[in-house]
Amino acid sequence: MSVFAVAMDRIFMHASMAAPALWISATTSEERPIRIIRRAPDRVTDFGAGRFVSDTTVVDVRVADLPAPRPGDVIVIGADSHVIQGEPLRDRERLIWTLDLRPA
Repeated sequence: MSVFAVAMDRIFMHASMAAPALWISATTSEERPIRIIRRAPDRVTDFGAGRFVSDTTVVDVRVADLPAPRPGDVIVIGADSHVIQGEPLRDRERLIWTLDLRPA
């Protein structure tokens, strides 16, 4: 295991950095507890002469916790359910998934 992988494991286990969540498969209804780092950046979209700002929810999940997320899978964070939209993206080191979510 690389030093970077060990650092990522520590970050995801730290209570101030990551939060518990539940992944539910859209195809098999399999459930798995995961740890996430939640981000909520504003997304700016240009349309003609106007610009629209929209809220987004993006989470990072370790590949070791969730080997194959798919669009349509559900992520439950606390009492809120979110659906993965778009294709999940992995980082350069292939350790972290970035998932774009929408409210369920």
